Amino acid sequence: MSRVLLTGFGPFENQPLNASWRAVLGVAAVWDDRTEGAELVVRELPVSFRRAPTVLESAIVDLRPDVVVCVGEAGGRAAVGVERLAVNLVDARIADVDGAAPIDVPVVPGAAVAHLSTLPVKACVEAVRAVGVAAEVSMSAGTYVCNATFFALMHTLRAEPTTRAGFVHVPRLPEQVAPGAPSLAAEGAVAALLAVLRAAITVTQDLPVSAGSLS
Repeated sequence: MSRVLLTGFGPFENQPLNASWRAVLGVAAVWDDRTEGAELVVRELPVSFRRAPTVLESAIVDLRPDVVVCVGEAGGRAAVGVERLAVNLVDARIADVDGAAPIDVPVVPGAAVAHLSTLPVKACVEAVRAVGVAAEVSMSAGTYVCNATFFALMHTLRAEPTTRAGFVHVPRLPEQVAPGAPSLAAEGAVAALLAVLRAAITVTQDLPVSAGSLS
């Protein structure tokens, strides 16, 4: 049986919760290893430039997963974003939970400029849309801890071509935002992540459809 590692982040920026971890726990509550054909293991990562990649790398070494999906929350987004590109750049708008706010430094000094997700990103997006949740292929995971974690993930797995890995952003929960601001209920985020994981496990070749933009 294959093994899936699913991670979310803890609270940050004075928030009492993180939509990503809430969604990950929701997935864990309904996942059945035998039905899904894969063992699911979840881990919570700190919103820390230094510690998140270390915790993630340790989990990968210990678990040797076949699929890794890291999840973060994205304020201001209305759709689930399946990230396609991780860049080797940190440019922090706010400090992380350790008080660090690096500006214009690489995630991994001397490493590649960027790494692509090895998930079937377009198939994942279509799978999310099929369960009634808005989704998009995203070309930017930002320059904060989410992107740093995504880049560290792909850098760690660069010599493991059979391990599928990538990053997904979920919108904030309704209770985290002002009325009328973009958000997604917890149930929608859980359904979206389930769809992503199932596509990541079963789809052998990504969909030959365009997901590009003109800007």
